[in-house]
Amino acid sequence: MAPPTKPPKASPPSNSSPPLYVQVAQFVFDVLTGRSALSTLVPFALFALDALLCVGVIWKVPYTEIDWVAYMEQIGQFVAGERDYTQIAGGTGPLVYPAAHVWVYTALYYVTDEGQNILLAQQIFAGIYLVALALAMGCYWAAKTPPYVLPLLILSKRLHSIYMLRCFNDGIAALCLWAALFFFQRRYWSLGLLAYAWGLGTKMSLLLSLPAVGIVLLYGRGFRGALRLAIILLQVQFAIAIPFLLENPKGYLGRAFELSRQFFFKWTVNWRFVGEEIFLSKPFALCLLGIHAALLVLFATTRWLRPAGVMSVSSLVSFITSFVGFSSPFSEAEETQLSARAASPRFILTTVLTANLVGLLTARSLHYQFYAYLAWTTPYLLWRSGAHPVVQYGLWLAQEWAWNVFPSTPASSGVVVAVMAVTVGLVWWGATEEYPVVVSTEEEKKKA
Repeated sequence: MAPPTKPPKASPPSNSSPPLYVQVAQFVFDVLTGRSALSTLVPFALFALDALLCVGVIWKVPYTEIDWVAYMEQIGQFVAGERDYTQIAGGTGPLVYPAAHVWVYTALYYVTDEGQNILLAQQIFAGIYLVALALAMGCYWAAKTPPYVLPLLILSKRLHSIYMLRCFNDGIAALCLWAALFFFQRRYWSLGLLAYAWGLGTKMSLLLSLPAVGIVLLYGRGFRGALRLAIILLQVQFAIAIPFLLENPKGYLGRAFELSRQFFFKWTVNWRFVGEEIFLSKPFALCLLGIHAALLVLFATTRWLRPAGVMSVSSLVSFITSFVGFSSPFSEAEETQLSARAASPRFILTTVLTANLVGLLTARSLHYQFYAYLAWTTPYLLWRSGAHPVVQYGLWLAQEWAWNVFPSTPASSGVVVAVMAVTVGLVWWGATEEYPVVVSTEEEKKKA
């Protein structure tokens, strides 16, 4: 008879939950990638943190005079009755900004005791910065950007300086651009157009994004609706400039929208590494203009106009020709489809910011205040490119370092251009989901 076998020992109950540090890591990962209910609190927490940072900047960092006194001197002449743009000048030179700049800084002139109360001006610009930040975060959120990208919006030393320590008009123009994007994403097309028009009337840097804004309005409002908004854009520019146009129209247009301005090599942030002789040469300027045009055509035919079935240079020419003849390239059904499927929040943000970045990359010269248009552009586009978060943060750090080198050096300017060029290449390669084909191409229509 076999001896009785002992029953097997019961194994202790296994602890199915992972270690605490793993749970914490998973929780943080979920929050930063937008998978947690708490992810929605990230923008509010970052905004509150940046508000405190703004207070600290104004309190602890000395104000640096660059253009504020010149702005106030120019506005003082306007208030005294001068309306000829060619006769208005300040300590840093003539008035070279469109009329909305004059109206905005006239208001600041009166509020700040003719520009003497600089602390109040800094506080006002801190408010402008925070409104712009809130709008940018709203745009990012509408495009379903994960929360881990958002810290890059509040960490820029140079951007805080542009708003609160310099009071540049670029901060106001950038605010208008983000307001326009915010309204466009929510399909308030007229409000968005008015915000964009005021920004363009503040500084013509917003012309860089105009081609993309036109495409966004075409998809969102259709041909006739976009045409009406384009007319309103021109009307706004005319209305705000009436006092100056009545006095000296040629002088106003020549100063406010001067495209042949000669830039100084000593102030360039982006082209220091090419040397002064090349920088000042006309072939270099023409080369940049050609690259800018080529990149716009590339993105238009392979990305931005892809939903409209425009995917070649010949179809682009046909597309433009229809506009010149004031006829819509789409049927009413196609316009409805484009508005519903193509004009998405992500499409709007990716397209306009890409056009803006392409313009900055090929700009004749960038000064430090132009970072107002770049600082919140690259974090989003790097994310849309599909680059690893380590790459995103690494490129942002390189960009931030380069823009904080003063005066610029060949190395820093090389990094400025390199980061923008890499970002443009990455976003062309990776950001494709927002460009589905909605309207059949000309070839498909002929076959049908």
